[in-house]
Amino acid sequence: MRFLHTSDWHLGRRFHREDLLPAQEAFLDHLVDTARAEDVDAILVAGDIYDRAIPSLDAVRLFNRALHQLADLDVPIIMISGNHDSAHRLGVGSGLFTRAGIHLRTDPDTCDVPVLLTDADGPVAVYGIPYLEPSMVRTQLEAEATSHHAVLTAALDKIHADLTGRQPAGTRSVVIAHAFVTPGTGQSENQQVEESDSERDLSVGGVAHVGAQVFDGIDYVALGHLHGPQKVTDRVHYSGSPLAYSFSEATHTKSFTLVDLTPGTAPTLKRLPCPTPHRLERIEGLLEDLLTHPAHEHLKDAWLEVTLTDPALPFEAMARLRRRFPHTLSLKHQRVFIPAQATDTPTYTERLRGRSELDIASDFITDMRGTAPTPDEHALLQTAVDAARVNELQKETV
Repeated sequence: MRFLHTSDWHLGRRFHREDLLPAQEAFLDHLVDTARAEDVDAILVAGDIYDRAIPSLDAVRLFNRALHQLADLDVPIIMISGNHDSAHRLGVGSGLFTRAGIHLRTDPDTCDVPVLLTDADGPVAVYGIPYLEPSMVRTQLEAEATSHHAVLTAALDKIHADLTGRQPAGTRSVVIAHAFVTPGTGQSENQQVEESDSERDLSVGGVAHVGAQVFDGIDYVALGHLHGPQKVTDRVHYSGSPLAYSFSEATHTKSFTLVDLTPGTAPTLKRLPCPTPHRLERIEGLLEDLLTHPAHEHLKDAWLEVTLTDPALPFEAMARLRRRFPHTLSLKHQRVFIPAQATDTPTYTERLRGRSELDIASDFITDMRGTAPTPDEHALLQTAVDAARVNELQKETV
């Protein structure tokens, strides 16, 4: 059985000042054309359909257009909601969409209700697990704890219970999920998967990720959330986003994944490249050199992130850069280290770089009173950070 696995469309998102809707429309046309050309049996969409819980009207119109195109393919489409989507809004009309072969899974209660497909080798049960915010679904799923590991484990327990009762025994299984999944146990600091700046943090209690072992026994797991296409295990894969949504993705080859599922062996995968509106480039140097050196001429048509290394930020730097490079979208200033000007005091930006909200809050306590937070205080700060994140999510989705 052949699947086309895609995720993280983020319809309605902008790239700095650039409107991405035309590029997203081109991607969706390409997705439909590829599904037809590759004669796929189903399309799997692993969440973050929209970029915001309340999407723009133009984004909704584009999704509506895509639904009609996908329905015309006459193959099943199985979609889940991601952490950027409002599950309730995305799920409106799901019962009617099912009649057109578009199966929206946005309610955790339906994670063990598969879309059943059949080929010459027998049935395949495709399960959709929408993004699970631990504090909002723990009771609903009867999970053991408020963590990503616990709620995903509870969802998979329900799926395995459903699979166990299916005939014939050994029915092949596919799970679509939206989560931060790593090869290990989920507790290691060595993530072994590539993150991007454009992905929203999922941390609960300081832990954002779960280990791939929660999906043991599933024949293929189609993941969404991380924007780089990548392998977690032989059977667990991210398709990545179809477009770059930050300059940290400049080295990605954007794609979706063609999956051939054969009984008794690991799935066979092929990454199919997606069309890109502009190439992304990152350059750094002194402003005058960037404005005058002929070696930079090839960057005129690229979407550009510029890091200036001048001792001080030059006057009207962005305006001057855009006269030579019209698509300069991001400007940073990182002074070159000069020993004679060295200082032990880092800049505000340097102090915040790579720091979590919990780290920043802990540093504030240390700076204000001269001692670091105690273990109890640290736990209280973690609870406050988690509550603030969930509160923002609830304001968007409820």
